[in-house]
Amino acid sequence: MAQIPNLDNAPLNLKSIREQSQRDLVNILKNIRGKKCLVIDPKLSGSLSLIVPTSTLKEYGIELRLLSAEPVQTDCAKVVYFVGPQFISMRFISSHVHDDASKGLQREYFLYFVPRRSVACEKILEEEKVHNLMTIGEYPLYMVPLDEDVLSFELDLAHKEWQVDGDASSQWHIAKAIHKLEFTFGLIPNVRAKGKASVRVAEILNRMQTEEPVSLSDMNIPEINTLVLIDREVDMVTPMCSQLTYEGLVDEFLRINNGSVELDASIMGAQQQDGKKMKVPLNSSDKLFKEIRDLNFEVVVQVLRQKATSMKQDYTEVTTMSQTVSELKDFVKKLNSLPEMTRHINLAQHLSTFTSKPSFLGQLDMEHTIIEAQSYDICFEYIEEMIHKQEPLNKVLRLLILFSVTNSGLPKKQFDYLRRELLHSYGFEHMATLNNLEKAGLFKKQETKSNWQLVKRALQLVEDTDTANPNDISYVFSGYAPLSIRLVQNAIRSGWRPMEEILKLLPGPHYETKRGGFSSSPSFDMSQGLSSSIDKVGDGRRSLVLVVFVGGVTFAEISALRFLSAQEGMAYDVIVGTTKIISGNSLAETFSENLG
Repeated sequence: MAQIPNLDNAPLNLKSIREQSQRDLVNILKNIRGKKCLVIDPKLSGSLSLIVPTSTLKEYGIELRLLSAEPVQTDCAKVVYFVGPQFISMRFISSHVHDDASKGLQREYFLYFVPRRSVACEKILEEEKVHNLMTIGEYPLYMVPLDEDVLSFELDLAHKEWQVDGDASSQWHIAKAIHKLEFTFGLIPNVRAKGKASVRVAEILNRMQTEEPVSLSDMNIPEINTLVLIDREVDMVTPMCSQLTYEGLVDEFLRINNGSVELDASIMGAQQQDGKKMKVPLNSSDKLFKEIRDLNFEVVVQVLRQKATSMKQDYTEVTTMSQTVSELKDFVKKLNSLPEMTRHINLAQHLSTFTSKPSFLGQLDMEHTIIEAQSYDICFEYIEEMIHKQEPLNKVLRLLILFSVTNSGLPKKQFDYLRRELLHSYGFEHMATLNNLEKAGLFKKQETKSNWQLVKRALQLVEDTDTANPNDISYVFSGYAPLSIRLVQNAIRSGWRPMEEILKLLPGPHYETKRGGFSSSPSFDMSQGLSSSIDKVGDGRRSLVLVVFVGGVTFAEISALRFLSAQEGMAYDVIVGTTKIISGNSLAETFSENLG
């Protein structure tokens, strides 16, 4: 099955974005004549593989290497580097050039920054006396389509860099990506943002429109009607909860990277594959995955069982009764879906080994208890016991962050106690990690009374719903409706104005504006939200909302948005933009830093 997702059914022409990136890359490589060795920053290799398959690169006679401290082993006279603007990469490249010089190797060097050149990085190359030996350019890859309705800006550390280091460069990158979309699909007339970083992105976007305007006259009605920007900082509760959708759980336990998961071949039913790994692609090109990815995992198991039973019955009928040719044809058609069925039955069975563990079920109970915010002492003692048992640090930090955020921090005495116990239990080298979490306001001393109860009630975050037949987005966490998506729901339905008071209870400012020449048109009235007269774009398509998460989004939140979009009476399609797909584990890891 295709590793690169098929984007034919995307609500926006994401294929054109991918094809433009492909052309840009191929043109760079074509212009460097002869045999060449392409050295890719490991962080970029996944993103590039979603733009151009490795096989295509090899057709151009290109050798592929991953950038590391080790010298590049190749017979090619031309070495082409594709790297993000990181200091460590500059050091590696400089050492490669010096190493080649010491061996008397004559090579031509090309360096392409992704997505743009960096003065600070080029300064390092000058200091290392290799700058003048390089042809330097940039490859403007600002976003990668991960699937039909998901765009990633591939900024793994955006949240930590902004919250801990005060580095706002990712905000410019996000605004640039959105502005590039506007050049293709028209100026987005409605913008709503919540959170400090999101408001800054909206402001940068407006500045870009002033400096480099998207012409309104060339465009008809813009394809994207509304942009909603949500800061991860506004809702740190959701990513710390265990996702209970199929795709979310696969990510929690097996880690999805660039749309695929790597597993032991034996798990997927391969014979005699001792320790061999295989990549399983997970995107909407897989019809069965598209059908089950957003369901609660309990339901997925039932769906797979029903499909398997039905196939077994069909098989029995084919072997015991005489069938017409068209009936046989239908059966063969069903057989075509057998590899997908087998794949997901194996995957679901493997997931069940994790989800049935008492430790996981206990953790889920505790998450719900913390969210209910009724039993402070029980939660405190549970976390204390986890620390004493030396449970995996990341697991402890997730619950600790959830506990601290819902309580607006812990009283000084208990904060100091848990901090001390963590360092005793896991080692003092984790002090930097705890400092980072404190700086980001995720594990801190309590300074003000928590308003979590107010927010939870006002936005109806704890809602019982039937996971098999849900009527609310809370099904993605079996009873907790993600705060971020409740905000998006309101932003689309009625704008920020009716919920000003609730927004003030959450971190960061909020912002709402109308852009371009649409303010005179009554159908774009913000107070009506996405009013009925713009439910359809001119040619009968549904209107489109771009929801951008600054600091990352979980698969469960994306599932909740898809659920909303599929509801009757919802007259819009949603496309998600994110700095990166995250889970509680990967987000907590970005804050970890070992002393020494």
